[in-house]
Amino acid sequence: MPDIIQLLPDSVANQIAAGEVIQRPASVVKELVENAIDAGATQITINIKDAGRTLVQVSDNGCGMSETDARMAFERHATSKIREANDLFNIRTMGFRGEALASIAAIADVELYSKQHDSEVGTFINIVGSRVQKQEVTQCANGTNFLIKNLFFNVPARRKFLKSNSTELKHIINEVQRIALANPEIGISLIHNQDPVYEMASGDNIRKRVVSIFGKGINQNLIPVNTETSLVSIKGFVGQPKYARKTYGEQFFFVNNRFMKHPFFNRAVMQAYEKILAPDSYPAYFLYLEVNPDCIDINIHPTKTEIKFENESAVWQIIQASVREALGKFNVMPSIDFDQAGSIDIPPPPKDIGSIEAPRIEVDPTYNPFNVEVKSFPSGTRGATIGNYQNASSKHEQIQHWEKLYNDFNHSSDEEENNNPLSPFNAQQLPQDEHHRLPIQQAESTTARSCFQFKNKYIFTPVKSGLMVIDQKRAHERILFENFMAMLAQQQIASQQLLFPHAFELDASDAELLRSVVPDLRSLGFDIQQAENNQFVINGFPSIIENISPMEIVDSLLEDLKNTATDLHEKAKEKIAASLAAASAISYGHFLRDEELNQLIDQLFACSTPNFSPSGKQVLTIMPIEQFEKLLK
Repeated sequence: MPDIIQLLPDSVANQIAAGEVIQRPASVVKELVENAIDAGATQITINIKDAGRTLVQVSDNGCGMSETDARMAFERHATSKIREANDLFNIRTMGFRGEALASIAAIADVELYSKQHDSEVGTFINIVGSRVQKQEVTQCANGTNFLIKNLFFNVPARRKFLKSNSTELKHIINEVQRIALANPEIGISLIHNQDPVYEMASGDNIRKRVVSIFGKGINQNLIPVNTETSLVSIKGFVGQPKYARKTYGEQFFFVNNRFMKHPFFNRAVMQAYEKILAPDSYPAYFLYLEVNPDCIDINIHPTKTEIKFENESAVWQIIQASVREALGKFNVMPSIDFDQAGSIDIPPPPKDIGSIEAPRIEVDPTYNPFNVEVKSFPSGTRGATIGNYQNASSKHEQIQHWEKLYNDFNHSSDEEENNNPLSPFNAQQLPQDEHHRLPIQQAESTTARSCFQFKNKYIFTPVKSGLMVIDQKRAHERILFENFMAMLAQQQIASQQLLFPHAFELDASDAELLRSVVPDLRSLGFDIQQAENNQFVINGFPSIIENISPMEIVDSLLEDLKNTATDLHEKAKEKIAASLAAASAISYGHFLRDEELNQLIDQLFACSTPNFSPSGKQVLTIMPIEQFEKLLK
């Protein structure tokens, strides 16, 4: 039997490696920018076309490469960062495996221009699908310039599963945010289809970099954190609880200027906010950890975003204590300082006031509160005390014969008032037993359905087979969703203009997400205009929405769209209608009057799918009578 095990060709092996390292255009941006940082660049420019499908260009002013190094950089496991296995435990550079460029060159058309500062000429290399097409001497600027064209051109299955341009751009923006926050001293520019997304100057500190990325509004939200220990040093900022959001998005951990994901440390921060944070809310934090490289292992994941710590439990406790201390210093957390309470100084009395006597209270021992003759209390003074009765009695005398003030009015209007069965004057003339009785017409129009609200969350109403339980928020979501879909189908734009337009600013990721859905929002009655950069103005919103601010709806809509698992442009209107319904529906804890309960039930059963909410959750259930009988046996 012949041998069947063979070595894979380098081109195939590189494509397999690319599947681990290069998952989407954002991965290309991450690897190239990290290489530029390792090259000592102080200014990096990222130029994107079609969210990276057509072009990803990363240029820097770093040290550049020689002709030999430029060619060797595309070989697998060729790196300048490590020489032996022990170097893996003392890594301070971003890249070290030597897989990125080889993986990128296997699935794209790559052009490289690189020149060292002390050289007169540079090097040009063109590699397509791991094959070198051209290598020559050229004139170029100092540093390195990478052009990645037609990503995944030879792996159509990978290119097919890329998401929409807005989704892929959002991932690129997220990667740029992580790198820019980790390196605030480096100037970074991001351009998409010739439109600037970020223009971050070099030499920033951490606060300036956070504000330049997430907008000026976050500046007042930041609380500084600064802790020095022998095990770890922590600096950065945490957010105030009142600015917490409903989903993740502004939570960043950095270790030795490298972004990392660490759910265990995230729980330490969340526990520090215990009892001062609204349920299902997540505060912003930007925490920078400095540890000895010997105490961490960053070589456990191809993307190098998961890091293992030698003393995780100790670091966890330090993070929690640091965040709690920062919140306490800025009076965010309630605290009691017993030492301070015991050191209050009471000033001595002045010397020129003489002796101080205790105050004396004069009491009338003959006063009898039951001796007062009470004839009648005026309307509205039944809760008045006996001591206030004399004032009330004098006012009562002053308003006697008040009806003479209306003698000059038209008598016909008086007759109309008396003929009106709902007139308050006529109601006072009714006998006492008829005063609280509803008119016959009104009693006949009252619905016979008996329903009540439980815990301001569920609606109970009896049905023929038992007891129906309705989730009021999900029911309202279903009603609003079908109303929004009907508006979209009939192109009915019912917009309510705001008297004072509301201006707001978003970070680049949220701004791009909002821009992608603005046309669909306008068809739903929203009037949203982009002012400049990432600033927007709400001029109007759907008239069907009540008792909620437009900004709350936009925030909830963005948070919901961030968690969508599929592409926004696949059934985009349904997703936006569902997200908008979820943001606009009445919340749990909202009290409903009887007529509102009946109206909600009527509208729910007028829907085409009353049993399930737009997100697929159950709206109602029926508890059979037999189940109650079993419970009472």
